[in-house]
Amino acid sequence: MTLPVHAGLDAIAADPGGAVIGLDYDGTLSPIVPDPAAARVHPGVPRVLAALAPLVRAVVIVTGRPPRTALALGEVSGGPSLADVPGLVILGHYGLERWEDGRLTAPPPPPGLDLVRARLPGLAAGLDGAWVEDKGRAVAVHTRRCADPAGALEALRGPVEALAEEAGLAVEPGRMVLELRPAGMDKGKALSAFLAERDARSVMFVGDDLGDLAAFDAVESAGIPGVRVCSGSTEVTALAERADVVVDGPDGVVAFLGDLVATLGKPSASGRA
Repeated sequence: MTLPVHAGLDAIAADPGGAVIGLDYDGTLSPIVPDPAAARVHPGVPRVLAALAPLVRAVVIVTGRPPRTALALGEVSGGPSLADVPGLVILGHYGLERWEDGRLTAPPPPPGLDLVRARLPGLAAGLDGAWVEDKGRAVAVHTRRCADPAGALEALRGPVEALAEEAGLAVEPGRMVLELRPAGMDKGKALSAFLAERDARSVMFVGDDLGDLAAFDAVESAGIPGVRVCSGSTEVTALAERADVVVDGPDGVVAFLGDLVATLGKPSASGRA
């Protein structure tokens, strides 16, 4: 594939040293699988990010996962891993945790998570195939293994929202998952703060799920040239409707980033048609 013509992409090509490239993890850098613990990064991702990072201001992964989990799942046999990407920053738990240069910084977890850990398994037990994932600073209930995943998710929505309100947490919906997490932070706020920190002059964000809509909002409101890229799927269409570019899942993301590397690596990237 070749890069489409878009003003935001032209701005990145003209001034790559001012560009921040933001990326979701699940469904974007890693294929969606029934068990999130098995969601290994696409094998082409570490290599293409390692090639991209020196060409731009920053590469940042903004994810609901803990950063160390994303790093562990970002190892590729016989090749570079996410930890090998120069200057990579991972904003985990929607920006509450930060990994950079091998160091992890994070605030203490909210006390409401103890209540969720005690009660959420009971809610999930009423639906065959539903299961709970403890992420440390968030707890999620998945329905992908249920006979009717969408129906099970709807059945859980009300009780989960009531539990979140009692615990003082927010509910983050996703692809056959409801996640209870601390309120006050989302991918949009995390991305906006990072753009300001790095004094970005252009931005691209690649995502696939409802939680990435806030990051798309941040791209739109940043006041700098921006590109919204959707890692397309049949499960979620809301992002594709808002995106400037739609690619075919993680395979398409790797190909798109490869074309971006090829474009930025040319002697005169600003001269592309």
